[in-house]
Amino acid sequence: MPSATMTTRRAGQAPVRQARTPAPGLFLTLIAVCSAVTAANIYLAAPLLSLMADDFGSAPSAVAWIASVAQLGYAVGLLFFAPLGDSANRRRLVAGLTLVTTVALGASAAAPGATALAVAMFVASATTVIPQLLVPLVAERAPADRRARHVAAVIAGLFTGIVGARVLGGLAGQAFGWRWVFAGAALLTLVLGLATSLVLPSRRREGPLFAGLAALPSVLRHSPDLWRACLRQAGMFGAWSALWTALSLLLTGPAYGLSTATAGLFGLFGLTASAVAPLAGGFVDRFGAARVVRSAYLLAAVSVPLFWLGGHASAALFAAAIAIHAALVASHVANQTLALTATSTPATANTAYVVAGFAGGAAASALGGAAFSHFGWSGVCAVAGLWLVLGWGLTSVRR
Repeated sequence: MPSATMTTRRAGQAPVRQARTPAPGLFLTLIAVCSAVTAANIYLAAPLLSLMADDFGSAPSAVAWIASVAQLGYAVGLLFFAPLGDSANRRRLVAGLTLVTTVALGASAAAPGATALAVAMFVASATTVIPQLLVPLVAERAPADRRARHVAAVIAGLFTGIVGARVLGGLAGQAFGWRWVFAGAALLTLVLGLATSLVLPSRRREGPLFAGLAALPSVLRHSPDLWRACLRQAGMFGAWSALWTALSLLLTGPAYGLSTATAGLFGLFGLTASAVAPLAGGFVDRFGAARVVRSAYLLAAVSVPLFWLGGHASAALFAAAIAIHAALVASHVANQTLALTATSTPATANTAYVVAGFAGGAAASALGGAAFSHFGWSGVCAVAGLWLVLGWGLTSVRR
């Protein structure tokens, strides 16, 4: 990547003005860290449900829906903002989204009740789509034989943020209160988001601004590989979301009786699985995405009965947490690499892929919360198993 400001012109595009950027390795690291911080915003509520319930005077299961609202907001934001990566100035777009996310997180910290918090979280999650604007840029600039490894580096940062939100969010929430967790997230988002926007290439593209959004149905219809990647990741992410959203309710409930901070430390088991991302990237580059996704689904299928046993046996719960995270990360690296290379419009294809994943996650998260209220932990495990069956079964027959 150029290290000095320069102007070039590509066919069919207006002049491209490159920002003064750091070395490629440092640039990739900055994007990965920014992805970690912004992705964490979507999952801040999960480890803090018990504290929020106490503050609002309700049962923990009565506020579990806030976690699914955040995921739904992210899916909506992806649908409208992520396709702009093919048509808008990424630098200005990232800066603008960063400012809106910061304000929404501040509003979350000051929310007087569950409804106001849900609205603020919806807005914050809808505008914290920065990682999915950066991944297509990384894939575009990576060497062809190392593309999956570069994508995996950003995904590793993204999942570190997701799991770190549970660990650090639980500890900070127990020590300072859940509102300060959101205030701290607002500050981190502002600093990292603006720093990243400053080193992005400033490019004006021709064509309608929302052309990518309008093209989504056609892109999906004409790319079986993209369609398959979307459904398989929706099934995998849905299984993970159902289990991970309800996990804090299990750990802080009668079965384990842990504090919010101690339950948050459970995320460290999932954090170790983030190391799978670079390995998965190497396997995708060497063996192809299909084989990696198949192995990930097998590992996830093994984790579901382990989670069920973990309702009373902590050792099984520890093993299941590592297995489901490893499966999710490996599947995501493979499926997203496939999605980014399946069409000539990577940002639009990436939008379809990530929206499908988070829509599946939001639906499973909401259903998992309801299943926990009515059927306990066994109901949550059943929802996770169902999502895996749907994700694989709907794509196992060639069209």
